[in-house]
Amino acid sequence: MSHSFLIEIYAVYGAISLTLTIWLARVLFRNGAVFLEDVFADNPRMAEAVNRLLVVGFYLLNLGYACVIMRANVWPWTTSDTSTAVGCVEVLALKLGMLLLSLCGIHFCNLYLFHRIRQRSRLATLPPPVAPQMKVAPCA
Repeated sequence: MSHSFLIEIYAVYGAISLTLTIWLARVLFRNGAVFLEDVFADNPRMAEAVNRLLVVGFYLLNLGYACVIMRANVWPWTTSDTSTAVGCVEVLALKLGMLLLSLCGIHFCNLYLFHRIRQRSRLATLPPPVAPQMKVAPCA
């Protein structure tokens, strides 16, 4: 098999990686805004700014990782022969699988981060504790 077929596989991988990253970033941006608006209820501009910064970080991390794993034999357990069509498709599937797993991991990290930020903001708005109103006599 020629190197041109491997280049076509790289092109497909790049297109799918870029499409998945853009799609997921848009979904996270749209739905993450709801959480951040709740956290920064007193400052909606801050919620928007944090949301945009999270999306930029998401793009940088995922597209950077997609570029790093583009090399065919990036993992030692890869045994696919890239001189055959089947081997090239296996490499493509492995790369997309690893990219999707990383997107999933980053997605859940973002959800955890949103949860922690929201939890802290709710603790800050709790009313102060109430002093005891009476004493209870001990049982004899």
